[in-house]
Amino acid sequence: MTKKELRQKYKYLRQELTAADVEEQSLAIANRLLLLDIWGKTYYHLFLTIDSQKEVHTVVIQHILCGRDKEIVVAKSDFETCSMAHYLLTDSTRMAISTYGIPEPIDGIEVPAAKIDVVFIPLLGFDNQGNRVGYGKGFYDRFLSECRADVIKVGLSFFEAEEKNIPHNDTDIALNYCVTPNKIYTFV
Repeated sequence: MTKKELRQKYKYLRQELTAADVEEQSLAIANRLLLLDIWGKTYYHLFLTIDSQKEVHTVVIQHILCGRDKEIVVAKSDFETCSMAHYLLTDSTRMAISTYGIPEPIDGIEVPAAKIDVVFIPLLGFDNQGNRVGYGKGFYDRFLSECRADVIKVGLSFFEAEEKNIPHNDTDIALNYCVTPNKIYTFV
């Protein structure tokens, strides 16, 4: 399948999920994340859920991170440049919903990508080699290319891996892990 076909497939599958499915599976993903050996780090980049896209709800992950006294970093997207700026999420961070339905910080303490230790990545689909398909604008590939080489990349998905390899190129950055409600995938 092409990336375009995969996007259509997973957007359809997501829309078929009920609100209860999304909540239940998001909680299962958060609980499974606790089994990963990633919790000794400091800076965790967390995407904030786009409800209209039925993305994995990350509020439980946010609570886990807060309970472990971790620094949470969230993004603000620039759709003209397809890039993101990253801000520390604090009690005083002012948030707003963008025109694309993304919860984003209005301003705050900017964090350079090179400081981030772990990135939780929204995606539509992935394969058994850690290749992923997102929404197609390249935001995360650009962002991950700015991170340190040892940054830990964790995809979150409601669905299991594609059996066939997802088409990819030199600018696509693969995952280290992908966590689903039923399984943890580990990639070399």
